[in-house]
Amino acid sequence: MSRFNRFGAQPKVKVVKTGANGTDYVDYKDVENLRRMMSPNGKIHARKRNSATAKEQRMISQAIKRARFLGLLPYTSATL
Repeated sequence: MSRFNRFGAQPKVKVVKTGANGTDYVDYKDVENLRRMMSPNGKIHARKRNSATAKEQRMISQAIKRARFLGLLPYTSATL
């Protein structure tokens, strides 16, 4: 089975995980998945593009901001 759908675009990636106690979270150290939630210029994609709920989108944006602060992700496209 192909990774691409019939239009040639990659399928949407879910980064929200469920912990052992049943709570949902987004891992800020999972840089590869977080990078897919950003545009090439470094902007965070919209909720509709990420196919996330409002709560999940808030967790995604918070995780991206934490990863940027720790230096795991760049703020701008100069280093993407």
